[in-house]
Amino acid sequence: MIAVARFAVRRFLMATVFGGALLVPSVAAYADPLGLAQSGSGGLEVESDNGIEWRRNEQVLIARGNAVAKRGNSRVDADELRALYRDRDGQSEIYRIIATGNVKLSSETDVATGDQAIYDIDDAVVVLTGKDLRYKTPNETLTAEESLEYWETERMAVARGNAVAVADDRTLRGDVLTARFEAGKNGENELSRIDGDGNVTIRTSTDFVVGNQGVYDAKTGIATLVGSVKITRGENQLNGDRAVVDLNTGVSRLTASGNGDGKSRVRGLLVPEKDDENSPGQSGNGN
Repeated sequence: MIAVARFAVRRFLMATVFGGALLVPSVAAYADPLGLAQSGSGGLEVESDNGIEWRRNEQVLIARGNAVAKRGNSRVDADELRALYRDRDGQSEIYRIIATGNVKLSSETDVATGDQAIYDIDDAVVVLTGKDLRYKTPNETLTAEESLEYWETERMAVARGNAVAVADDRTLRGDVLTARFEAGKNGENELSRIDGDGNVTIRTSTDFVVGNQGVYDAKTGIATLVGSVKITRGENQLNGDRAVVDLNTGVSRLTASGNGDGKSRVRGLLVPEKDDENSPGQSGNGN
């Protein structure tokens, strides 16, 4: 029964969408892993297990029960989908999709998850909120606690609230992390850089580096942190204005601002290693 209902609903909406009553506006043509709003992929196809409700006066379509919206190789899955449309040039045009419950945006290469998503078709931007906010490419994973945005035309993902980016074996944290991608040979996302704002931290095999802001260059493997920078290695700590961390070699270099005011200087607290044989309370002659 479910299969029959889905087929009937699918045929109804396919005829509506591709027949010209409902259209999805096109943005500039480009290849994008999560490009639900991209051009060149035909109309928007919606299907669900429990039927589709068409509220003409409110200009909204509501699909419930394993709802799916597809366009090209991209799709949105959720418990419920609402497609908002408007009249333009004698036709109805979908401009926003609201997904609720077990939301997953996916393509052949990338996946983004959350509890709710608002997909602005005009600006080609999706904002996910709720639990388990995650955007995963073949080589990177970006998570957040407050919200996760993906900007299609800019190839940019923004994670807000205790954001974490894992690229290969490297982990960056911050209040807000912005991952910028470039198009690969096959149109897939390739990480270019990550910008961090607020409580940015990077951990290497030997050091733990903290700063107010930071930039990680994925091409060179070098991260630069600025503002109240601290480098901790064991019990030792260095403080300065700017740190350059080579994640390929694990070497961290700390510098001052260099403005000559005498206030911006590198300071360190070095704790000597303990020598149990010559610790206090013991004498060299054994007495």
